[in-house]
Amino acid sequence: MPRKVRDLIRDLERAGFADRGGKGSHRNLKHPSGIKITISGNLGQDAKRYQERDVEKAMKEVQNEIQ
Repeated sequence: MPRKVRDLIRDLERAGFADRGGKGSHRNLKHPSGIKITISGNLGQDAKRYQERDVEKAMKEVQNEIQ
């Protein structure tokens, strides 16, 4: 079962990303290290596989920046 868009955003916020706003159903998040990611879709929608992959990639980039 795919995760929800709200779960992806929550994971990013826990990792230190801040919501910079967005238009419509798009949310732009930015980490203090400069990494940016855009998530589209309403909070209750199922996340697409590419969105889950992009979030995983952003989280790994943050880990690499920290180390």
